[in-house]
Amino acid sequence: MSYQVLARKYRPQKFSEVIGQEHVTQTLKNAIQQGRTAHGYIFSGHRGIGKTTVARILAMSLNCRSTDHPVPEPCGVCESCTEIRAGNSVDVIEIDAATNRGIDEIRELREAARYRPARDRSKIYILDEAHQITDAAFNALLKTLEEPPGHVVFMLATTQPEDIPQTIRSRCQHFSFRAVRFEQILRQLKQLAGRENIAADDDALALLAEAGDGSMRDALSILDQAIASCEGRLTAESVRQLVGAAPSGVLEEVMQAVSRGSSEDVLRLVDNLLREGHNPTHFARQVVRFLRNAVVAKVAGSESPLLQISADERTRVARVAELFGEEDLTRHLQIMLRAHSELGYKPEQRFHLELGLLKMVHAQRLLPIEQLLSEAGAQPAAAPRGSPTPSPARPISDRGRSARESTARPGQVSPFAADSARKGSPKQESSADSTPAVGRQSMPGVVMGAAAPAAAPVREQIRNSAAPGEAPDLPSAVLNALADHRVLVSMLAAGEWKVEGNELVIKVAEPATVIDMSLGADARRIATSAATGALGRPIKLKVVSGGTRQAPPPREMPNGTGRGRAEQDPIVRRMKEKFGAEIRTIIDYREKR
Repeated sequence: MSYQVLARKYRPQKFSEVIGQEHVTQTLKNAIQQGRTAHGYIFSGHRGIGKTTVARILAMSLNCRSTDHPVPEPCGVCESCTEIRAGNSVDVIEIDAATNRGIDEIRELREAARYRPARDRSKIYILDEAHQITDAAFNALLKTLEEPPGHVVFMLATTQPEDIPQTIRSRCQHFSFRAVRFEQILRQLKQLAGRENIAADDDALALLAEAGDGSMRDALSILDQAIASCEGRLTAESVRQLVGAAPSGVLEEVMQAVSRGSSEDVLRLVDNLLREGHNPTHFARQVVRFLRNAVVAKVAGSESPLLQISADERTRVARVAELFGEEDLTRHLQIMLRAHSELGYKPEQRFHLELGLLKMVHAQRLLPIEQLLSEAGAQPAAAPRGSPTPSPARPISDRGRSARESTARPGQVSPFAADSARKGSPKQESSADSTPAVGRQSMPGVVMGAAAPAAAPVREQIRNSAAPGEAPDLPSAVLNALADHRVLVSMLAAGEWKVEGNELVIKVAEPATVIDMSLGADARRIATSAATGALGRPIKLKVVSGGTRQAPPPREMPNGTGRGRAEQDPIVRRMKEKFGAEIRTIIDYREKR
């Protein structure tokens, strides 16, 4: 007798033997027990997860001759069950819809369905890959599905249920099959390896289960191939060579090189893999899976059930997760997902793979704009203009980047720092020559729109309540930052301002309900950031009712040129120091009213 592959040899013959589809098998068993079987079923899902197998088992249950009625579990030994299992039953017709997809074939099926079964209770049609049937053929089948003969049952198996017309789907019961879980495939592989007397390492079986990608049939096919290729014992290394997978240690080395910012090491590792014959698309897919597992390990821990990998792989993923922050890993995953999708239709796959990995290296240099703006607003005092300022291009953070700083080559200068120095130096010298020095006590600030009522009385309150050396231009800084919130600016400008420790208290005349409506979360964040920047230390904002409304003073025209006022504005100074910004144009919106 010829050899029978494992996928056919161990094909389930009862509902209880089907793996990972309990929600389908239990429903069908209950329907048979209650006598509520339908005339049409659609079984959809991933390849190799049991759609056609369940259709055959259902056919055996409906036509089993162990009793005079359908049974929840077929006996498997009667004449009807034996013929259905062998595929030569007269009353159970399996049709490959990929080759019998035209209207003529469906018309023949419709004509044959009118005749009663030759021997069994029901005449059953199993249409595999049903989504490939043409629209005209589906229309020809529609009337039969709508008013079928009592002895006919249609079962449509498909991997693309969305391609089946809605008119067909609405006349059938639709069962969506799930991908088989990793641990279920692994458990089944261990049992089958024991039955076949095959010695196999746990890591090797885990690799086979992962390669199955949710398909039990695919995993068994690869197991068949692995048994034939190895000698004596299945090892992880032999399975990796068989499926063309890169060692997980190489994936860890690649991510370590990314964390160090070493482009050279990344390119060297890729070159070694490609020289060994690895496929760029397959390797990119491995990197995507590895990064996804690293994100899960970072968020939920390395022992999370969301990680369907071996114990050794969990350890490697956990080590990589410690090198990066959650945002970094998410950014890397997004980069490699895009690179993997592009590899499928790009001619130079190696170049696109290298480009994707290098993007991950350079992504380490980036910081979120929110963090930079927060640092710009919360930085206490500006350093002297002659002293060097650290470039934001290579920050040292708590996200595993210190190792990259220590390996930087001597003499290298960040392009961001060089550009900042090129832009900042001439402008600073020219502004120093052309603009007179203005003391912090006399600085008028940049007053925009409704911020003009930030008056002298308010400034006197701040001067009296703040600690010595603190800026009296706090109201101007806060109200200028809130220029888009005109109602709130008008309310705060007429209030009583006091700095009490680390808290800025503004007492206004309006009731608490008006305060809550005017001071939203966004406005509170803006005001707090502006106050923190003006005082040079963390500050909290508290706006309370019960104050007396102060009459705003007459608008005063600030002294000096517009450029001079802008140069002295604290926000402008922070932006220049942090980003190397330069003033190009100054627009006074008060003149446009």
